[in-house]
Amino acid sequence: MALSTEQQTKMWAMLNQTRGQIGLTAYKDYIFGILFYKYLSEKATHWLEGESRGDTWENIYSKDSARALHRMRMKLGYAIQPNDFFADWKKAIDEDKFNIGMMTDAFGHFNQQVAFEAKGDFEGIFDGMRFDSADLGANAQARASVMISMIELLSSPEFDLSGDDTVSGIYEYLVAQFATVLASDMGQYYTPKEISDVMARILTYGREDEESFSIYDPTVGSGSLLLTTASYMKNSHKRGMIKYFGQEKDATPYRLSRMNLMMHGVEYNDININHADTLESDWPDGVVDGKDTPRMFDAVMANPPYSAYWNNKDREDDSRWREYGIAPRTKADYGFLLHCLYHLEDNGRMAIILPHGVLFRGAAESRIRKSLIDKHQIEAVIGFPDKMFLNTPISVCVLILRKNRIESDILFVDASKGFEKLKKQNKLRSEDVEKIVDTVINRKEIEKYSHVATLDEIKENDHNLNIPRYVDTFEEEEPIDLVALSAEIVALNSEIEKVEGEFLTLLDGLAITPDTMDIIEATKAVFR
Repeated sequence: MALSTEQQTKMWAMLNQTRGQIGLTAYKDYIFGILFYKYLSEKATHWLEGESRGDTWENIYSKDSARALHRMRMKLGYAIQPNDFFADWKKAIDEDKFNIGMMTDAFGHFNQQVAFEAKGDFEGIFDGMRFDSADLGANAQARASVMISMIELLSSPEFDLSGDDTVSGIYEYLVAQFATVLASDMGQYYTPKEISDVMARILTYGREDEESFSIYDPTVGSGSLLLTTASYMKNSHKRGMIKYFGQEKDATPYRLSRMNLMMHGVEYNDININHADTLESDWPDGVVDGKDTPRMFDAVMANPPYSAYWNNKDREDDSRWREYGIAPRTKADYGFLLHCLYHLEDNGRMAIILPHGVLFRGAAESRIRKSLIDKHQIEAVIGFPDKMFLNTPISVCVLILRKNRIESDILFVDASKGFEKLKKQNKLRSEDVEKIVDTVINRKEIEKYSHVATLDEIKENDHNLNIPRYVDTFEEEEPIDLVALSAEIVALNSEIEKVEGEFLTLLDGLAITPDTMDIIEATKAVFR
């Protein structure tokens, strides 16, 4: 069940009321961590209800703890001991027996009970929470008070996790809210849903019914691009049908992405998120027995940091860039693009969000761009409105690429004019999304909106892909009717004279005193 606007507003208001003096940057790690642990607790409880045959978990555990924990680990990828459930914390609070050590012990036990196969999915996932941190309070009592407020908040009806749609809805809403409020901290990890939808629908077009599909995001952030792409695959709800791969160098989004995937119902053995710098460390299984054997994916999508600095020294032999050239040290954009292309299946498709500068900048980027064009690998270039993103006001473009295209033309779409203007941001409407997707999939030519440029056209422009060179959006102003304008000016002057006369008449009617004489005479002088 999707969250209503009223639910969302109340949820965020309650969260702000309960966080006390803790800054949102620190608070987010705890609220996400505890919400995720509540989800895991309730998932384990639900499994136990079907396995226990009326017996209690405490009794099953007491008979053979090792066997009981093993059974839960094999099914869920983790195990939770009796008295370590989220509900146990709430019960202790209600009975005035809670202490912060209960949470420390529970997370310690949890880390010990993760299945070997699930280590990569759960490793360090709760590291953002430090129960001895001064962020929570000056002493144990103050810190316990903050934890109690969070547990009670997440126990309220607004945070009822019954149903996968509700769980994912709550998580997505909180990620979006924190990204909005903490744009400088989280904005770079959050892609507007409308742009995600455009990319996902293009990437999965014609392959929605496939039995298996692999998707990869090398700058995975919160995991939203992976989830949105998977949502357009008809078998996304079936275990093992969709395989999710991602890489993220920053610890916070690395944790959030794994939580996000699991809280959307993705099984741990379908998740493979790696904690590393994509440009520094290629996907882990790139070299086997000294031979380069990169893993390839059916769809690759990315929203990398724009024009980031990177270490581009001694990269000439790296197979990701060897055929094209090395991106400049101060602008890693093409480094990310070529990484994505390198890991794309021969029949796959990729989409990447980048600043418009990649379309026309010179030097090394020009050479890379020319090589991509000459290999026919750029399929479409889509320009979006400015102020779409939380962390930057600039407009961005999405490049769609395929490895082995026969056609050499490129579709250009200028979608920068169609949007809804909000207070601080611009947002694509559903009709805007539909128009972009339909135009790209069907490669439509629409006046002042899209154009399919031939390779000769592109060569004539010296391989410059700046969208205005191919899509003319100039709108001529309507000619001015000088006769009508003159008549309007005469009428306005007449009206002004009439109003001024009426005002002077009113002044003549005022009683003149020594105190007001100078003011009235000065006012009349202005209108004479």
